[in-house]
Amino acid sequence: MTFYNFKMPDIKGNEVDFEQFRGKVVLVVNTASECGFTPQFEGLETLYQQYKEQGLVVLGFPCNQFGGQDPGSDDKIEQFCSINYGVTFPMFSKIEVNGDNEASLYTWLKDQKGGMFGDKIKWNFTKFLIDRNGEVVDRFAPQTKPESIEKPIEQLL
Repeated sequence: MTFYNFKMPDIKGNEVDFEQFRGKVVLVVNTASECGFTPQFEGLETLYQQYKEQGLVVLGFPCNQFGGQDPGSDDKIEQFCSINYGVTFPMFSKIEVNGDNEASLYTWLKDQKGGMFGDKIKWNFTKFLIDRNGEVVDRFAPQTKPESIEKPIEQLL
């Protein structure tokens, strides 16, 4: 199993084949609309705009597992991200990142790069950086601001 084997529904319900991200640097983030880290959407969008022409893709995965901080429908989440943060990077349908119903993508990500305190995702805005070969090269904590990931992204681009 590789990153490119996954297929998941985007926020509009259309299936996205991750094969289309082959050869790109990908930043995968579990997001939430009502979290103290929600302003990171702005930094994620800035990174995306700054580096998308060089091959960066940011993928956002809304999740309501942490404090119920993303309770809205996919439509409401999409509107919120667009209106409040101008998000243009791909957003996906709401998922679970831990537990019995966790998305297989997150099972794979956690297997590739466990966290500081075990494999569980601890909170919203955990970030996984994937290189152009589909390898998970780093994992960043929720409090790690997107702008501080700029150097590792540049190195991969």
